[in-house]
Amino acid sequence: MTSRLDHALIALRQILRATEISSRALAKQCGLTPSQLILMEVIAKVGAATPTVLAREVSLSQATVSALLDKLEQRGFVQRKPDAKDRRRVSVVLTEEGVSILENAPSILQQRFEHGFDKLQDWEQSFLVAGLERTVMLLDAEELDAAPVLDVGVIGNTSEG
Repeated sequence: MTSRLDHALIALRQILRATEISSRALAKQCGLTPSQLILMEVIAKVGAATPTVLAREVSLSQATVSALLDKLEQRGFVQRKPDAKDRRRVSVVLTEEGVSILENAPSILQQRFEHGFDKLQDWEQSFLVAGLERTVMLLDAEELDAAPVLDVGVIGNTSEG
């Protein structure tokens, strides 16, 4: 292998390992997946919101958001409340326990990436995105469904903790 190829493969492996380590640390510290934490952060930011609004905000399918909400509701972190005017509509809010978990949750890898990415100049952001998109093409992974969430495994997996 060439030296550049070695460096590229090492960088890919470091990204994969960082994602896995961050996910495990989050699960160990507060029992959440990155997807669940991000969803809770959005609920905290927007207040009571319908699952449709939440799905749009986190760029996940409604089915995935419903599966994540089911897990969060089972653990007592969120509550679904029927709309007073239209009982078919449901809004999701954080419970007191959900707020507490959110306040004590560690910074996740995605937040660190977003913070660092925002500090890059426009040309650097474009260059990085182009390189990552090209990497996806090299791996023949263009058809894989992916959400803008740094998480390992299937995001909508109902066996997530």
